[in-house]
Amino acid sequence: MRHRTIGELKVSAIGLGAMPLSIEGRPDERRAVATVHAALDAGITLIDTADSYHWHADERGHNERLVARALRSYGGDTSGVLVATKGGRGRPGDGSWTVNGTPAHLRRAAEESAGRLGVEAIGLYQLHKPDPGVPWADSVGALRELFDAGTIRAAGISNVTTGQIRAARAILGDALVSVQNQYSPAVRGSEPELRLSERAGLAFLPWSPLGGISRSALDGPSGPPSEGTAFHHVAAARGVSPQRVALAWLLARSPAMVPVPGASRPASVQDSALAAELDLDEAESALLDEAADRLSR
Repeated sequence: MRHRTIGELKVSAIGLGAMPLSIEGRPDERRAVATVHAALDAGITLIDTADSYHWHADERGHNERLVARALRSYGGDTSGVLVATKGGRGRPGDGSWTVNGTPAHLRRAAEESAGRLGVEAIGLYQLHKPDPGVPWADSVGALRELFDAGTIRAAGISNVTTGQIRAARAILGDALVSVQNQYSPAVRGSEPELRLSERAGLAFLPWSPLGGISRSALDGPSGPPSEGTAFHHVAAARGVSPQRVALAWLLARSPAMVPVPGASRPASVQDSALAAELDLDEAESALLDEAADRLSR
C-alpha cells in the first residue's frame, strides 16, 4: 500500500469510510467487522468515523464502538492505524441531520468519542460541519482547547470554505492537519479548498469520492450509478472496476488527496485499496479529466 501524510503521520493512500457500516441499510455486525478486518488486511491504516454515524436516535456513537470492537478483535498489529472521528452533527433517528458547533457540545462530544474508541487521545478529531448559529472562531477554538488539553492529537475541519480554512489555521496552527469536503468526478465544487489544502500542507479527505460512479451511502435509492462513462471504459480496458479507476484518478489529482470511500462488504474495501497501486497513463488521465468535467457540469 502506498502512503500519504496527514500532519506528521504516514497513512495509507486509501482510507476506509466506515459510515455505511452503521447507518440505514447497514450489514450485520459479523459482516461489518469482516469489512474492517479486510481493510486492515489490505494495508489500510486510516479509518474515518463520526459520533453521528448511526441509524436510530438512541445509538449515538454506534460506528465508533463498532470500529473499536473490530480493531480489538483483529489478529494483527493495529498500532499504526489512525482512527479519525468527528463531532458537531446529530441524527434524531428520522433520517435527518442536525448541527451543533457550540464549544460545550464539542468538548463533551470529543471526550465521549475518546471513551467509545477506548483511547486516551483521539488521533484526528474533525469538526463535522460549521454551525451557522455559532461563530466559527468559537467552534474552532474548542478544537484548540481539546488539542491543548491532550484530548486530541490533531484537528481537522469538514464541509468548509477557503475562508474558513484560513481562519481555522490562524487559530489552530500546526494542530490543523486535514480538510474533509465532498469531492468526486461528479462533484468538483471544492476545487479551491483542495488547492488551498495542498498549498498549506493539509491533507484533503474527499467524502463521497465515487460520485458519478457509485451512489453514496447518503444518497439512498436515488437512482442507479452512472454507466458508460470514460471511467467505465478505462476500467474495462484495464480489467478493473470503475470505482478503482475513479479512486486512482482522485489520487492523481493532488498529493494532498486521501480518499476515504465507504464500504459495507470486504470485497468492496479490498477493491478500493488496490486503487493505490493503479497508475494512470497520460492519455487515460486526460480522458478522465474530460469525463469528470462533463459529469460535474
